[in-house]
Amino acid sequence: MNRTNYSSGAKWEDIVGYSRAVRVGNVVEVTGTVAVDENGKTVGVDNPYEQTKFAYQKIEKVLAQAGASLNDVVRCRMFVTDISQWEAYGRGHAEFFKDIKPCLSMIGINELIEPEYMVEIEVSAIIP
Repeated sequence: MNRTNYSSGAKWEDIVGYSRAVRVGNVVEVTGTVAVDENGKTVGVDNPYEQTKFAYQKIEKVLAQAGASLNDVVRCRMFVTDISQWEAYGRGHAEFFKDIKPCLSMIGINELIEPEYMVEIEVSAIIP
């Protein structure tokens, strides 16, 4: 099977050694995604709902580059820094997946790499 790596161009990809997404055959894995725009600015500071929505918008774009869509997502993993705000994260998730209903894990953690980040999301997709 062929492997295709997709890059966002972030400097961290080469420093750390990862890809934005990887497609092998009909499987697409998307790296943990946070609410940072193309200028490196955090979107939705102190707003878990807005950060979740923005992260999923970024994920939707890279899935399209890999020939997939949100309809192909079978698993999402949300790493959240304030689990007490689960409803806000969940509301942002539901805006994209209410009818698709992939598997979901929402995991409370102490912190992410930047203090402003409230959520990091990974997805796995299988293209039919």
